[in-house]
Amino acid sequence: MPSPTLPVSAEHTETCGPAAHIPLVEVTRGGLVESLHLGAFAAVDETGDLLVDAGDSAAPFYPRSTLKPLQLTAMLRAGLDLPPELLALAAASHSGAPEHVAGARRILGLHGLEESDLGNAPDLPYGAAEREKHLRAGGTRTRLVQNCSGKHAAMLATCMINGWSRADYLDPEHPLQRLIAATVAELTGESADVLTTDGCGTPLPSSSLRGIARAYAALAAAAPGTSAARAAAAMRAHPEMVGGPGRDVTALMRTVPGLIAKDGAEAVQLLALRPPGGRALGIAVKIADGTDRARLPITRAILTALGTEAEALAELTSAPVVGGGRAVGELRVAREIWDRLGGLGFIHEDNRTGVGA
Repeated sequence: MPSPTLPVSAEHTETCGPAAHIPLVEVTRGGLVESLHLGAFAAVDETGDLLVDAGDSAAPFYPRSTLKPLQLTAMLRAGLDLPPELLALAAASHSGAPEHVAGARRILGLHGLEESDLGNAPDLPYGAAEREKHLRAGGTRTRLVQNCSGKHAAMLATCMINGWSRADYLDPEHPLQRLIAATVAELTGESADVLTTDGCGTPLPSSSLRGIARAYAALAAAAPGTSAARAAAAMRAHPEMVGGPGRDVTALMRTVPGLIAKDGAEAVQLLALRPPGGRALGIAVKIADGTDRARLPITRAILTALGTEAEALAELTSAPVVGGGRAVGELRVAREIWDRLGGLGFIHEDNRTGVGA
């Protein structure tokens, strides 16, 4: 079948162009493939070399909240200094659990700030269980429970440390945002073709899958003591602050030693790791239709291709396709994608695996 394209607005057609996506994940019911999730991915090593990709991995897209570890790196360069669990929260799309809200409030308090200083959009907790509990207790949309409150609190803290204005900290021309833009450009090796605003209100530059994967490879390869290494170490050490109970991004980091994982809105997934004896690498995935359920199957397939033990990934499963209350189908990676992923086996000889099975 021909590869469909994603529409873009007329004003950006020349800049972005339509991105070609291919089938990544199949949804089966009974003996048929009922649906397909199309997308693209790229795996890049620490030198910037493309190892394997699918779809148009060079086309601009919005990396959404997977930018947070890069934004945190910029803030650390600007003097932000917090305990590791709070640094992890600054890179988080947290679920809104009590420890997340308390952590964001703590970042504010350490720098003489209040919730009213936050500029993120008020919302309910991101996690389903946390949202239900919050609503049952009579809770409403607030800036503290919104999933980006840790990042925004850290941004304000960075402004306080540097004597920068706070009221306009989300303006793309603010010193903080200019520093973040420069850091993102450095780590991705790209300049943004398009700049817009993310859901929480922060400036959102476009990137390519190759570029953002390169940035994550840099996180995994960063020398100890550097800002990038501190951001990565905090996320590895406190995965519960990056997501929360029941979140696949937290489970991934708990399951795979040394892994850095971050999810983003509209079904974006980033990974970074250094296989034993091999090069550091970054992996970027985008599901074209923005459906989160397709992120985990392709992520598991990539980790399998890198030699992660099947037993370690056994609990990281997608919900089955059900009929009449019982499983009648599954989400599975398209067969041709397994063939492409075979190219990752060369990263380290011990990581070779029968990915075509």
